[in-house]
Amino acid sequence: MTRTPFILKNPSTLVMLAVLAVTTLAVTLTSQAYGTGALPTSTVKILGMTLCLALAAVAMDLVWGYLGILSLGQMAFFALGGYMIGQWLMYARTEGIVAPQLAQSPIPPTPQEVRDAVTNQIFGVVGSSDLPLVWSFAHSLPLQLLLVVAVPGLLALVFGWLAFRSRVNGVYLSILTQAMTLALALWLFQNDSGFRGNNGLSGLQNLPGLDDVDQATLSVWFLWASAGALALFYVLAAWLVSGKFGSVTRAIRDDETRVRFLGYPVEGFKLVVFTLAAMITAIAGALYYPQAGIINPAEMMPIASIYLAVWVAIGGRGRLYGAVIGAVVVSLLSSWFTGGRAPSIHLPGYVVNWVDWWQVALGLSFVLVTLYAPKGIAGMFDLIGRKEDRA
Repeated sequence: MTRTPFILKNPSTLVMLAVLAVTTLAVTLTSQAYGTGALPTSTVKILGMTLCLALAAVAMDLVWGYLGILSLGQMAFFALGGYMIGQWLMYARTEGIVAPQLAQSPIPPTPQEVRDAVTNQIFGVVGSSDLPLVWSFAHSLPLQLLLVVAVPGLLALVFGWLAFRSRVNGVYLSILTQAMTLALALWLFQNDSGFRGNNGLSGLQNLPGLDDVDQATLSVWFLWASAGALALFYVLAAWLVSGKFGSVTRAIRDDETRVRFLGYPVEGFKLVVFTLAAMITAIAGALYYPQAGIINPAEMMPIASIYLAVWVAIGGRGRLYGAVIGAVVVSLLSSWFTGGRAPSIHLPGYVVNWVDWWQVALGLSFVLVTLYAPKGIAGMFDLIGRKEDRA
């Protein structure tokens, strides 16, 4: 008797991968680099970043939708992933500018002189001339890629171990995750944190060694990478929640005490999901910020994690495709409204500018979805499926 492949037993996963593939192909064929040029490079970048946000939403849904932990610190891991890859991007790019200038001197510079010049160029803006310890591996791409998952993963592991073994649950755990995020952001705002304080890391869109490649081409490459990462980790998440492991996590969400009495290591399940979600979110951040071009501590403030929770709620938590739908729909609408492209509404004596009112509309949408459509946008697919069954 042959075993049915996992992917065939989950039609929603197949549909998700098909839609992602078709969308990526359509954007590529209409891009300025590989197609007709109908889509400007800025739009391709927005779509690529949106896919990264969708990946972060999938990780958030693992923690909240399937495990029941409303983490208000997920975007801290997102930003940490961006900072880790941003260190290499900024160091290598600066070295590529400084080293040729020093090479023109009568006496060839030593490696230490090049290192000092790079340090002065990067940290002169915060009044420092020493390379911080946290930049020890910034010269190495493989090590920084390892740190993209290692640093957020270790932070999540330590935080989760301390919180879960103390059996902190519910709103108290949400407050703790928010406090962790706020403390980390406030530390990064300091100039002596080693991450350039409020200035953050900039110029990340310029990839070292690819100076001859234009931004139109790079934007499509990052779109492919973002789509590939979303497809890979979506399948991983779907596989994880479809088996016995997923059944136990949902049981923990619904009745943690009963699961513990049945002998399951509840804290272990929580720790695995929480740490895995942190690493997935960090990978999403590492792909997002080279497309955004800049990262600063404001990206890590708790409000960003609240937005992520709103996206998942609107899309439909407890459904991975719902998290993707929520992130894509809301983030694209946000770009449209806040970018000044949405037409203003002229009322008697007042003009509604969506740049000012978008967050109000988003908050109202969240309240309405919570009250009247708790299953979110994904709940509509349930209604369609029921009507087909009845037919």
